[in-house]
Amino acid sequence: MRSSLKRLLAARVRAAFNDADKGERPVERRADGLFGPRSAVWQVHGDVTTMMVGGITALLLQMLHPAVLAGVWDHSHFRADMHGRLRRTARFIAVTTFGSRAEAEAAAAHVRAIHDRVNGTLPGGASYAARDPALLTWVHVTETLSFLDAWRRFGDPAMSPADQDRYFAETAVVAWMLGAAAVPTSRAEALAYVEDSPRRRRPTATA
Repeated sequence: MRSSLKRLLAARVRAAFNDADKGERPVERRADGLFGPRSAVWQVHGDVTTMMVGGITALLLQMLHPAVLAGVWDHSHFRADMHGRLRRTARFIAVTTFGSRAEAEAAAAHVRAIHDRVNGTLPGGASYAARDPALLTWVHVTETLSFLDAWRRFGDPAMSPADQDRYFAETAVVAWMLGAAAVPTSRAEALAYVEDSPRRRRPTATA
């Protein structure tokens, strides 16, 4: 019963994440992509249920950064199209995880072009820009930690420390493609980064 319900939920989520009006279909798993069938990324990102749990956690953590929150609030149409916003984010993750290398590179280029137009000023006078490498790293680390923790909690509690580190090393590739800097490549580095996050989130007013 449990497995049947899980398959039903996964099928409905996959359908919701593909825009039929635009001819979108589920991303096919390609061996010629950034990773491959034996990668830790395929293992973690391949479970729809835990990705949903991790995704919600990641959104809450990401919005703790004032510049990230401002960028979404000022430039996103999420209030009128929450489903579309979620679907586009999920598809980017699916394409960069399972698609071909060319598809992943095209998806990253598309996101970089969007980020180039997202900038503004916080209430305290500090400026922000979505292409800021530090902001991109914050979004990446909170996302990958959330995905991995959800997988370890509900998917594979016995995942080895080595495979956990491999997951961070692999996903760093996508972060670098988007322009992030000083990206953690192990679980210990990711946890240390988040523990130091209060200093990282403190905006500095421009002169």
